[in-house]
Amino acid sequence: MTIIDEILICANQLANAGTKPTVALVKAKLSQRAPLATLITALKSWQHQPDFIAPINNPADQEVNQDSSTQNTAELLESLLKEDGAIKKIIQQSVAQELADMRTELAEMKLLINKLTEQLSKQ
Repeated sequence: MTIIDEILICANQLANAGTKPTVALVKAKLSQRAPLATLITALKSWQHQPDFIAPINNPADQEVNQDSSTQNTAELLESLLKEDGAIKKIIQQSVAQELADMRTELAEMKLLINKLTEQLSKQ
């Protein structure tokens, strides 16, 4: 399953639950990290498909994917442990990205609150 498939599945699950899929909500549900540009592009082209809520897996493909994924993860961890400070840098980048996403979402919420306040004051 590609990351775009996972994004679309998460968006459909949220929509099926009655929640509008946002970048932050979909990102929180993903099992793997995805570039923000990929998330935004996938959500812009997303159309609700209520039945597309689970990956379609071929059992043989899944075994191969798990084996290669485990090997890739082990190699990545080994290389990270060899590099001095690499893990700390990755964690810092991850935290910085999450904070940036939270700031963006907070700004969106503030705009919505201001619009609602203006609408209520006009009534």
